[in-house]
Amino acid sequence: METFHTYLPIIQIVLSIILIIAVLLQQSGSSLGAGFGGDDSDSSTNTTRRGFEKTLLKFTLIVAFLFVASSFYAFLI
Repeated sequence: METFHTYLPIIQIVLSIILIIAVLLQQSGSSLGAGFGGDDSDSSTNTTRRGFEKTLLKFTLIVAFLFVASSFYAFLI
């Protein structure tokens, strides 16, 4: 168990880098104006994720969960 404490920061760094890359790889569906409440007609359409986009979304969610779980575990110890 002691070795896990030494590797936990390395695991968190690796997970955070993977999470950043996974988020940046995702296709943005809205422009900057739509993010601040502006009306963007192109971003109002709802599209279904298929193929690589769906796989990347699931991968991002799994990595985000692992990062949050490792951070919570580090907080508890």
